Amino acid sequence: MKTAGRIHPVYAEMERTVFDRMSALAREHGAINLGQGFPDGPPPPALIEAAGRALREKSNQYPPGPGLMELREAICGYYARRQGLALLAEQVTVTSGATEALAAAVFAFVKPGDEVILFQPAYDAYAPLVRRAGGIPVSIPLAPPHFRYRAEALASAITPQTRALMFNDPLNPAGTVASHEELAMMARACVEHDLIAICDEVWEDVRFDRVPHRSLMGFPGMAERTVKIGSAGKIFGLTGWKIGWMIADGHLATALARAHQFLTFATAVPLQWAVAEGLLLPDDVLEGQRTEWRAARERLKAGLAQAGYEVLPNAATWFLTVDLAASGIALTDRAFSERAVVEAGVASVPISALYEGEDVPEHLVRFCFTKPADVLDDAVERLARFRRELTG
Repeated sequence: MKTAGRIHPVYAEMERTVFDRMSALAREHGAINLGQGFPDGPPPPALIEAAGRALREKSNQYPPGPGLMELREAICGYYARRQGLALLAEQVTVTSGATEALAAAVFAFVKPGDEVILFQPAYDAYAPLVRRAGGIPVSIPLAPPHFRYRAEALASAITPQTRALMFNDPLNPAGTVASHEELAMMARACVEHDLIAICDEVWEDVRFDRVPHRSLMGFPGMAERTVKIGSAGKIFGLTGWKIGWMIADGHLATALARAHQFLTFATAVPLQWAVAEGLLLPDDVLEGQRTEWRAARERLKAGLAQAGYEVLPNAATWFLTVDLAASGIALTDRAFSERAVVEAGVASVPISALYEGEDVPEHLVRFCFTKPADVLDDAVERLARFRRELTG
């Protein structure tokens, strides 16, 4: 069978994801993996116990396609308590991770020729998903070190073909958080131009500024035009469970559920039971985990700074960003990451891989800090030695 030309061009031209590639290099060279984002510490024991109990005592057959009603209700209660959102279970569809939710949202609302605004740096699934739906990604680059959203840039990107925007807050990989003024500006633009906002809010409860997360869904005129996407993997540090969800109103919710049913249909039911219990846990359980992550963040930040690395401001996510140029390192981010994993034994992610187009910053690298103290200390020692070798 001749396969040339049979592969969809989105996939035929696609490079291997940077996260998978850097993790593979870390395994190959026995390096410390500060590239791909996942915590090494134990999750809340109550969730592990709940999952085991569900395997033994609950059904292991197909759950309802939109998700267990108990989980959907727990998600609504969680957001009512944490963010003041009044939601109904009928608005929630449980997905196999947030990436599936992103795919369902794009496939539900983006038609061939539609333009979709992306803010860069962006999770590297955004643009391929838009292209696979026949849409056209329109990228707005955000400038380091603060990665602020500008009304002028957004206004100039909107055309009569613009149908949606994809918005990640808190922002991975920068670890920055949109201000109230930026959120309000974005909401006004969506209402004025009748745009759907696909809001990737997976980092909503991984914040270290002690400011409650505010969803774009809660702004005037946005409830009927927002898809809010969340992730139990990020909330509880259980990335391998792949339990996510998407929330929308009315006909948007119906379209999302229809798209979901032909992607995965349903998600592991024992883990749904466990997450439902987890979302009902007292807030201090989550805060204990956040305290550990906050301490790891400060440890890596201080260690990198002492080693001569310039660390950018960070208020959220599991990542710190280093400015190589300001650290006296003349390498591009890709060259640094490729060499560091081999020569220093530490994997990172070059942030230029999360941009498209021209004027891409090539001096920023991302490190994951949710690792044990001894691992972070070892990584800092290796990176300090590597920097000394590079800078003489």
